[in-house]
Amino acid sequence: MRIIQFGRRVLGRRAFGRRAVCALLTLVSSSLYVQTTSAQVININAVSATGSTNLQPANLANDNNGSTRWESNHGVSPSSLTLDLGQPYALNQVVILWEAANAASYEILGSNNNSSWTQLSLRTGGTFGNRTDTVGLSGTYRYVRMNALTRSAGNNWGYSIFEMDVFGALPAASSVAASSVAAGNCNLGCVTTLNSTTLRATVTQADIADIHYRINNGAQQNVRMNVAGGVWTYDIPNLNASSVVSINFTIIRSGLGQDTPWQNYSVSTPASSVAPVSSSRSSTPLSSSSRSSVAPSSVPASSSRSSTPTSVAPSSSSAASLGNIVPLYNASTALEGAIQFDRGDALVTRIADRGRDRHAKEDQFQAYDHFLSFYWEHRTAEIEIVDYVAKGGNTVRMNVKTQFKLNDTEAENRWFYRGVGTVAEYYDNGTMNVIDNLNYYKERSFNAREGRNIRIGDKLEFELSQFLDHTVPHGRSAYYGTTYLYIVGKGLVPWDVTGSFGTLGGRKDSIEIPEKAWLGGKTTLPYNHSNEPDNHFIQMATNLASQNGQPFVLGRRVHHASFIDGSHDEHVVDNGIFPDTVGKAGPHYVHDRCAGCHVRNGRAAPAPVGQPLEKWVFKVADINGNSHPNLGRALQPKSSNGVASEGQASIAFWTETNGLRKPNYQFSGVTPARFSARVAPQLVGMGLLEAIPEATILAKEDINDANGDGISGRANRVVDPSGQTRLGRFGYKAGTTSVKNQVAAAFNSDMGVMTSVLPNPDCGSAQNDCGASGSELSDTHLNNLVKYISTLGVRPQRNLNDAAVQRGETQFASIGCVGCHTPSVVTSQFHPLGELRSQTIKPYTDMLLHDMGPDLADNLGEGQASGAEWRTAPLWGIGLSACVTGGVTNAGQGAQVCTPVHSYLHDGRARTIEEAILWHGGEGQASKNAYQALSASQKQDVLRFLESL
Repeated sequence: MRIIQFGRRVLGRRAFGRRAVCALLTLVSSSLYVQTTSAQVININAVSATGSTNLQPANLANDNNGSTRWESNHGVSPSSLTLDLGQPYALNQVVILWEAANAASYEILGSNNNSSWTQLSLRTGGTFGNRTDTVGLSGTYRYVRMNALTRSAGNNWGYSIFEMDVFGALPAASSVAASSVAAGNCNLGCVTTLNSTTLRATVTQADIADIHYRINNGAQQNVRMNVAGGVWTYDIPNLNASSVVSINFTIIRSGLGQDTPWQNYSVSTPASSVAPVSSSRSSTPLSSSSRSSVAPSSVPASSSRSSTPTSVAPSSSSAASLGNIVPLYNASTALEGAIQFDRGDALVTRIADRGRDRHAKEDQFQAYDHFLSFYWEHRTAEIEIVDYVAKGGNTVRMNVKTQFKLNDTEAENRWFYRGVGTVAEYYDNGTMNVIDNLNYYKERSFNAREGRNIRIGDKLEFELSQFLDHTVPHGRSAYYGTTYLYIVGKGLVPWDVTGSFGTLGGRKDSIEIPEKAWLGGKTTLPYNHSNEPDNHFIQMATNLASQNGQPFVLGRRVHHASFIDGSHDEHVVDNGIFPDTVGKAGPHYVHDRCAGCHVRNGRAAPAPVGQPLEKWVFKVADINGNSHPNLGRALQPKSSNGVASEGQASIAFWTETNGLRKPNYQFSGVTPARFSARVAPQLVGMGLLEAIPEATILAKEDINDANGDGISGRANRVVDPSGQTRLGRFGYKAGTTSVKNQVAAAFNSDMGVMTSVLPNPDCGSAQNDCGASGSELSDTHLNNLVKYISTLGVRPQRNLNDAAVQRGETQFASIGCVGCHTPSVVTSQFHPLGELRSQTIKPYTDMLLHDMGPDLADNLGEGQASGAEWRTAPLWGIGLSACVTGGVTNAGQGAQVCTPVHSYLHDGRARTIEEAILWHGGEGQASKNAYQALSASQKQDVLRFLESL
């Protein structure tokens, strides 16, 4: 590996991920009509790559391998890399994954003869370092050339590209011969009218051909076509003039499979050929419109997978074409400042802090992780660490900005843990230097713990004490702060403890947690050492940006406020009334506050038989999967302003078979024909899941199980409130696309509160008491709540050195669980929040839908998800969730103990993690079988591993 020096840092070259090949051509669905639909944009497989000079071969930039690269000869400008696409394509864009030795300026050229070239784009201003350039293109060309003109400043070599991907579409044909079927040109499927009641589908030159179709948006049929003489056919009979048939094909040739786009057909079309019902491609089968603003129309359930009604990419090991999905964030997204950056003279880290009751390592008080009264008012601070030692200097300075003046004699910032007498003892104490009433600093060159100058690698544990001036208007004035561990020259790290009284560092000396355990990347929290087992999911991310401390606590206040009376559910008397939320819930709603369902940000659990399920959501529909006329799209049991309730849902009884229980529901009001019952989920990690690039998730799609592992995950493509098609991420069926849209949907249907995102109430066609349209909550409050949820910290994996946990992790992979529960992923560099950008996280989910079999299925889909399909659940926090859900005993400080309530799967039916495993069917069946085949001790190892997450 060649090493390059940049400033004072030495960086090894690192490989970038690669966009997968989307090998899907455009369907000419009728093969018989003149006007064709818009062509599908694909990632084109170039047939060859050529470099003007080659220190490393040109084909390495076109080999689907992000760890290899083309490299030009050093010092030669211009240098070019040319891709031959094999035939002309209507170009859309080129994506270049540059290695650090890149171009400051370059042009993209197109040609159809490899000799006469047209400039398609000119790019300038490129900077040294690994980067990805996406360049929009237009025009129809066979050859695409990157012609590098000048090297970036600091590039003393040549030009180096990991991958160069060209996106485009086959040019639309002007006409299609009417004899296509007879001539055998139905390679991508044709549909013709056989008679007044029958359509015939035909596929030619295929090894295997399956047809998938729905009549008038009814149940989907999935059928192997009939073959004779190399031609596959299938007839769809018993149609009438008003029938609309939605069709797509799965076609396999030479072991490679592809799905064609969905098209709608009708026998009422004249002549013997059948064109699509619409001249523009329909991305979904025909569906009814809905008055609900909460979600798009649902797809009725089927026990078999409902195929995706859009074009999709095959499975890849890295990244995939987005197709028609619009990414949440891209290179043009406005970014908040970085949490840590190299200033040249110093390594700078900027974080937020909040007031605390006691100290982090005091387990006898159980009073560190909770939130105090008036936590949103005057009780956060901005901290800037300026590490000059990291860049060859000799001091570390800490600048502090508070929300309120600190006490003149108690504005402490304590450094270098001592812990000899107590677990809150430091070597370097004393008040900070005062700049003004809100700004303070401390600067040191001496490590008081080691008795020498500060060096790179030193442990600087610190705790800011926010002892406010006694004139603070509300609440008490004396507070401690968060305990952080800063490694000089590296940055903040989550910490564990070691040591005993009487030794250097004392009892509970802080040590860095190994990065393997950082489930939430740099948002990862320290282990809990204050003995508060119920508060794991309510903490600020370790790397919470300095400017986001106050929005975090303001959003938390919205989360805990009643939208009926404005009360806060903690310190009720002290915290008073929040006027901005009074009287806004309803007239139909599920709960009046977010924290009413998401207690301590954890999972809800089933209520006793016959008791209202007040922390649940029931998605409902009529028999056709459309908005229920009397209920809308969600059951809202509670009501305000004299409006009648929609009725309560409860568990009528449990059915238990072989030790596994399943709930049976009853409704006090209207019983919906279709419904999906779901417990409130835990909230931690949502911002990180939002930050996973769409292409990374789509790369895991394997809709037709091309690799034969029995797993065929697919994404839910969702039209969001802005009208854009985006990747579904949140909810048990991945029905919403972003944290903001998920929060707005919860306000809308769970609380009856309208926002600017979803301003119309959930209302059935027969209802007239749903309330008025129009935003009721300010965007400021909405955005603060979104930021609060997005920046919650994730606890680290525990018991890393436990041999059982280590064996269990190996078993977890060997029995196939990682086929869906993907361990690790890197978040996008384009997410607006610095806390979430470019983080290596371990959520254990692929974010895809999987058919989990009939035993877990309900009878209502969501978006493109069927009733049997569920998004892979993230596993971070699974070993902590029972104590968060159940809380602790009602005892004094130091005497509270966990009262666990185990609640797993979408409806809480599983009472143990093992029960959750045993409920896996469908695509999870093989892994369940493999688990059951393990020895008793091996099963325990798997469970110990899962409990460590």
